[in-house]
Amino acid sequence: MKDDTTITPLHQPGSILDPLTEIAREGARRMLAAALEAEATSFVAQFMDERLPDGRQRVVRHGTGPERTIQTGIGPIPVQRQKVRDRATGVTAEGKIRFTSNILPKWARRSPSLDTLLPVLYLRGISTGDFQEALTALLGADAPNLTPGVISRLTAGWQEDYDRWRRRDLSARRYVYIWADGIYLQARMEPQAECMLVLLGATPEGKKELLGFQVGVRESAQSWRELLVDIKARGLAVPPELAVGDGALGFWKAMDEVFPGTRHQRCWVHKVANVLNKVPKSMQPGVKADLREIWQAETRAAADSAMTIFTEKYGAKYEKAVTCLTKDREALLAFYDFPADHWDHLRTGNPIESVFATVRHRTVRTKGALSQKSAKLMVFKLVQAAAKTWRRLKGANQLPMVIEGVTFTDGVAKTDNANRAA
Repeated sequence: MKDDTTITPLHQPGSILDPLTEIAREGARRMLAAALEAEATSFVAQFMDERLPDGRQRVVRHGTGPERTIQTGIGPIPVQRQKVRDRATGVTAEGKIRFTSNILPKWARRSPSLDTLLPVLYLRGISTGDFQEALTALLGADAPNLTPGVISRLTAGWQEDYDRWRRRDLSARRYVYIWADGIYLQARMEPQAECMLVLLGATPEGKKELLGFQVGVRESAQSWRELLVDIKARGLAVPPELAVGDGALGFWKAMDEVFPGTRHQRCWVHKVANVLNKVPKSMQPGVKADLREIWQAETRAAADSAMTIFTEKYGAKYEKAVTCLTKDREALLAFYDFPADHWDHLRTGNPIESVFATVRHRTVRTKGALSQKSAKLMVFKLVQAAAKTWRRLKGANQLPMVIEGVTFTDGVAKTDNANRAA
């Protein structure tokens, strides 16, 4: 009897023999096979009580499909699709019970992570003709589903994906908060003062979504206006409750014109950096600590007090630093009028910064000539892939109260009894 612990070599002739990779690949194959079998078994169990007139079980396992190879981050892995049969006769096609694997879609030939790998390689300066060589080093010598022809078809589809996303209907959408930023990627774009204008939105369910994305000029009110007007024209009728962004005047001007009812919240990360730039380097640790006392204060009153102390402490000698801080006092402290669970999300533009951190890391040292259009499409695909892992906002159950206009004082909802007592 064959020992089940035997490792079956998966490497192809002519490939580099890497025992660790081969062991990992065999382990992945076994885990995937077990997961697919468990998924099918669980599906059949849901219909255990469904019986045919003769008493037999209606839904049963029905073997496996032919073996096929899935390209993954550790190379090709052979798999077999589990099949399930509905033995009922005389039912319509709509009435048939059908099994579809969530782990292994019927026609899948690549893991989703590889769809992210392609724009990354492009941004790193690898041309379509060089993909096969690069992928051979990453995935092994046999990568039949990632040939230059296949890659060309995939990249040609990026523009279609982007156009379809840009045309999507927003009339049924609502965003409680939005975050805005202009991201300079330092990729191989034309030498112009252009960047990626990005809007992220938080839905009433607490999910973060990419709301707007296009190339523009970060400080330009016109560029932001075009993006916001386009979003509104596609059906986003209800303005967000709060917009979070840095001090780029162009965005706030456009926001007040297109969504005048939306409140402003300035990003504390950008504000701290701006203030620190106006004091000597030797002073920066102390100034940063004093600024932290403001934006991490438990109440608005404590934050106001800390800002007053900051003004008295540094105003005489570092007037520009104090002015930089105090001129945006109201916009810096707006978050106190929203649920405390949301403060970590609202005090900074980190939802956008974290999304683009990896993108920046991959593009900062790119060389060659990449068009603006290509850079935009590749970054869009990277963000789409990242969106699948975004976490919901903390305290999502409080978002309906924000929508209903419930008053929050220092992050706490004001109850009806408190309103009557007042």
